[in-house]
Amino acid sequence: MSRVARSTPTPARARTEARSATSVPGAAALVMISVFASFLATDNQILKLIAFALALGVLLDAFVVRMTFVPAVLALTHRAAWWLPSWLARLLPDLDIEGERLARAREATEEPGPSRDPVALGILANVAALKRHHEA
Repeated sequence: MSRVARSTPTPARARTEARSATSVPGAAALVMISVFASFLATDNQILKLIAFALALGVLLDAFVVRMTFVPAVLALTHRAAWWLPSWLARLLPDLDIEGERLARAREATEEPGPSRDPVALGILANVAALKRHHEA
């Protein structure tokens, strides 16, 4: 979904990203639901109640909230969904989770290729961002 934040958010783009982002969380939710449901076969009533509540909570969160409400809200709010107050943006560090700074650093080097360690470049980019954050 972070790709939607960087691109022009249209309802079609939000639907496409929502479809591509649902396979892993959906599979994880199904595994968790099956594990919790397996505890329903026990004789302990407290354990049955907890297992049922957890399975229902995971089901609602994964399939109703994350696959229905979140894409709908993103489609309705467009860029407003990604708005961040400037005072909060100054407080939060700008970490490069997806490697955008790494790609820019690799393009800026004279000798692109295996001679530059991509992990080291990513670490250096994040350290520089943290230093800028703490100096501000």
